[in-house]
Amino acid sequence: METIVYNVKGQEKGKMELPVFFNVEISGVLLHEITTAYLNNQRAGTHKTKTRGEVSFSGAKPWKQKGTGSARAGQRNSPLWRKGGIIFGPQPRDYYTKISKQKKKLSLSMALSVQFQKGNVIVVDVIKVDEVKTKKVAELLKNLKIENRKVVFIISNDVNFKIASRNIKNVVVENFNNINAYQVLWADKLVITPEAIDSIKKRQST
Repeated sequence: METIVYNVKGQEKGKMELPVFFNVEISGVLLHEITTAYLNNQRAGTHKTKTRGEVSFSGAKPWKQKGTGSARAGQRNSPLWRKGGIIFGPQPRDYYTKISKQKKKLSLSMALSVQFQKGNVIVVDVIKVDEVKTKKVAELLKNLKIENRKVVFIISNDVNFKIASRNIKNVVVENFNNINAYQVLWADKLVITPEAIDSIKKRQST
């Protein structure tokens, strides 16, 4: 299973053999589980409403029980009253969903296989910038003909390239050691280096 390797100018430089994790059987159930877990784990879980015991109101009875012609009322913090407490409102909670290492590895292989089958994987020999300028990254996108797309760069820990791409909408730069299935599936185009492919290969084989 071969793919074309491009240079930063978008010109064909050669071909390379891709590892087996670019061609595995795909399970939609597992990918759904992994992406749902990833999104759950991004949630802060800090949502909160006040119960009637937490609303700042006097505990005094608004009016006497009988003789006013109005309905009985015990406290102003009643959920029936405006600005009163909330019944069964959201409370802080932890949305963390644990996923096994085996599932993480398998889902990453499946996500890469999905993108490769769709023709969305672009291998570039070296991805780096000599100076921290957004213009340099924009030129690379133009050369690869992937402007105005959701693009994920999977490269080594290149701080300059990450900073230079920060101001471009829908462009994500991720270290190959941290890439996950959700990020791979989110992208319209996946730009990866041979170095990153080798590193992911080692990571998947351990």
